[in-house]
Amino acid sequence: MAGHIIGVVGGKGGVGKSMFAANLAFAYAQETRNNVLLMDFDTKACGDQSIITGLKPKKNLKDLSDFAGSIDPKSLQPFLTVHPQKVSFIGVPFDAAAAAQINEEGLGKTLKAVPNIFPITVVDIGSDLSPLAVKALEFCTLIFLVTSHDILAVNQAKKMYNDLLTLMFPKDCIQIIANQFVKGLPVTPEIIKTQIGKAVFSIIPKDDPTCLAALSKSQPAIVTANSSAFSKGVIDCVRSLTQKNVLKTLEKITRSEPKAVAKGPGGEEDAKAAEAKKKQQWLDLKTRIHKGLVEEMDLKSQGEDKDPKAKIILKEQTKKKVVEILGKEDTKGILNGREDMAQIVKEVIDEALGLGPLEDMLSDKSISEIMIVGPYMIYYEQKGKVKLSSVVFTNERQVRNVAERIVAPVGRRIDEKVPYVDARLADGSRVHIIIPPCALNGTTITIRKFPEKVFTYKDCVAFGSMTNEMADFLRTAVEAKRNIVVSGGTGSGKTTLINLLGGFIPSNERIITCEDSAELRLPQDHVVRLECKPASLEGDGAVDIRCLVKQCLRMRPDRVVVGECRGGETLDMLQAMNTGHDGSLTTVHSNSARDCMGRLETLVQYAGMGLGQRVIREMIASAVHMVVQQLRLEDGSRKVVQITELGGMQGEIITLQDIFLFKQEGMNKQGKIIGKFQASGFIPKFVEMLERKGYKIQRGMFSNT
Repeated sequence: MAGHIIGVVGGKGGVGKSMFAANLAFAYAQETRNNVLLMDFDTKACGDQSIITGLKPKKNLKDLSDFAGSIDPKSLQPFLTVHPQKVSFIGVPFDAAAAAQINEEGLGKTLKAVPNIFPITVVDIGSDLSPLAVKALEFCTLIFLVTSHDILAVNQAKKMYNDLLTLMFPKDCIQIIANQFVKGLPVTPEIIKTQIGKAVFSIIPKDDPTCLAALSKSQPAIVTANSSAFSKGVIDCVRSLTQKNVLKTLEKITRSEPKAVAKGPGGEEDAKAAEAKKKQQWLDLKTRIHKGLVEEMDLKSQGEDKDPKAKIILKEQTKKKVVEILGKEDTKGILNGREDMAQIVKEVIDEALGLGPLEDMLSDKSISEIMIVGPYMIYYEQKGKVKLSSVVFTNERQVRNVAERIVAPVGRRIDEKVPYVDARLADGSRVHIIIPPCALNGTTITIRKFPEKVFTYKDCVAFGSMTNEMADFLRTAVEAKRNIVVSGGTGSGKTTLINLLGGFIPSNERIITCEDSAELRLPQDHVVRLECKPASLEGDGAVDIRCLVKQCLRMRPDRVVVGECRGGETLDMLQAMNTGHDGSLTTVHSNSARDCMGRLETLVQYAGMGLGQRVIREMIASAVHMVVQQLRLEDGSRKVVQITELGGMQGEIITLQDIFLFKQEGMNKQGKIIGKFQASGFIPKFVEMLERKGYKIQRGMFSNT
């Protein structure tokens, strides 16, 4: 049977916390006749427990935190110093500098293992909630908060109690010890209860002669003066715990066991119904907490403060208020333990002050796209696969709040008059929002995330998106100032690929980028980034992509990079390519190189210049040198499936010649596409031109044998 960890904390120093913790361990060993472990985590009182117990360990907590092996009775033995009274001790380093280097994460496995080795472990934690202290508290079944009858000590104990509640430690697991107590003083147990908001669990009388004598002998009072007032107080505390099975009761709160899944006929349906019921109870609880929070705090006006420090303070104030409201709720059957409490508080705070369920998804680097369809359906793309999230919004109002929180910093609005908007998050992620009545299923938000690290051609080769030969060829084409169109469907990786190609541009050239929403991140220094401007709230002042393309041609560009051609700006882009701005790049939505020609032709017509079909095709044939087709395959992988050269006009048709292709051959048992890249055997026309200029081209890369 697993044992229990009891943590002992103090609101301030000088309340006798360490003396109580040590004697608690010895009293437990005496009363239960079991081995007890005493651990010292108080790094501000290095060595105090060694003086109290008389135990001088050869190894300490720092050594244990650095131990890489598994923790079992045998491996733990070298770290223990054992007292004849069946108390084993692990102390903090005497050197404060060494104590500061303790790896709290490394101690996690020890704290997890010791309940299986010792029935009782007492941890002297200290008087501040350092990372080391919180790590110890996370494994405690019971937390004793020690205070004295001093009104200042009671006030600090109240602060510690509230801090522990804010950290989601259940209030039933926190018990008050009134130490150094003297009858007749103004601060009675009733006063302590009123001040802290928690009844006193046990009273330990003030007994200075016994405690001082024990310290002078470097032995616990339980050993030197078992019948003293102090010792009796500690023993009574232990008896209260054992006789009332307090630890067994608290174990149900701190250790939530997984519930059995119903089996047999109808069992699966019953399990689903139970899960749906619990999910609804969770949402109802969140709704009530939100309502209480709105009634007590003006979050909207306070949330407008952009000062980072003010935001941190607001978040802490909000967290305390949420915990306070949660404490008044009946959460039986809804929240099982501290993890559930912490989760619901986090969800409420994220929705009240942040972007709700999106916060965790935005911080997850493996997620590339987030798609919200109303409050209860949140999809995300992870490693090429679209999945449904188990986390949802509380209601439609919360989704709308998040939408408004996204658009406000960029000076946009979204309402029934303007029910859709494009925006960008602080990290550069692209956002599209559309609300009812246009969005029938509720507010719909689509977020395209971009990786912190810009992918290089080496990454793309490693991912299997192209071969080294294809990357070398594309580098040569960019350096040779070929005009390239990257073609592909939505989510196929066009932006990533054009970033890669842009990285091949020599650093001594002036690059100007034009985008609807700034996404390109080119590594060169001399890059001028232009971004479209939406209309103001009055409906005027908009600057579209076509205007930007025209402006950039007056800015002496060596290269023009248009994020995406989707309208009349295509004509301006082709004219730029035809008038001395070779080496320009852009992207187009289409499914193949041949489809790309038709798409460009259609987009040019959006310019409204009344150009004939043949004129447009001749313009495309002379302006565009290559098409690089990007495709997202069925398994979620993204590959360059076609690199094609334009060969001019043949009659009414633009001639195309593939240079590299990806041939799909099937799918393996894991659902991954099997195929290979191969050259067509065709040598691009511009290769001879480059060779005349002195470029050394490995013609073997074009061989299909």
